Amino acid sequence: MAEPLLSTRNLAKSFGGLTATDDLSLDVLPREVHAVIGPNGAGKTTLISQLSGELQPDAGSIFFDGQDITALPAWRRPHLGLTRSFQITSIFRDMSALQNVALAVQAHAGHSFRFWRPAAQDPELLEPAREALRQVGLQHRADVAAAALAHGEQRQLEIAMALATRPKLLLLDEPMAGMGPEESAKMVELLQKLKGTLAFLLVEHDMDAVFAVADRITVLVYGRAIATGRPEEIRGNENVRQAYLGEESLAV
Repeated sequence: MAEPLLSTRNLAKSFGGLTATDDLSLDVLPREVHAVIGPNGAGKTTLISQLSGELQPDAGSIFFDGQDITALPAWRRPHLGLTRSFQITSIFRDMSALQNVALAVQAHAGHSFRFWRPAAQDPELLEPAREALRQVGLQHRADVAAAALAHGEQRQLEIAMALATRPKLLLLDEPMAGMGPEESAKMVELLQKLKGTLAFLLVEHDMDAVFAVADRITVLVYGRAIATGRPEEIRGNENVRQAYLGEESLAV
């Protein structure tokens, strides 16, 4: 097995008397889609927030690409190649899709948004932005205001903005949230298309999507990993059936 790109070791996080992350160790391999699933309150978003640097763990360590990043500020992690896409879409609604992605390119390059107006025609920003839009299938919507995009398209745009930072690993927090069946199917198709180009840690409630795209799955219950394995192993794991998925949800 390849060396992990991301590792947590004995990670712990509590809020008062509530344990959100409980002695959690997991590995994400290079170019792997690793899904994290579990019931509400299992600690999935808390885990992602620690990995992205928005929350500091109470104990344990986080390693990324061979480096201990446990105490690294959130703003520095994307420059190492660790980028987060949020559960709630975060875009600049009054700007076009292309401008949104170009801003992400500019921010990753370390330039201030104060220089956005003269940079708006800069091919060094616009060409990578167009390529990111092409990767997510939005190249034909480049000049449309983000506010005018459908909800699913806005989620695609957010992923394009993340891809524009050239991540090695993308943290996806419920990318199908609020989507109907058709939009969800398009997102699954997009993730399958991107599979193998970079690593993903995917938190998602849509089990059909998880089993369609994941290489491995970790199941959290009360902040603790009760199982990690390939989708077929998770389907057949009796502890997972009893704790979370249920017989019907695991039917092939």
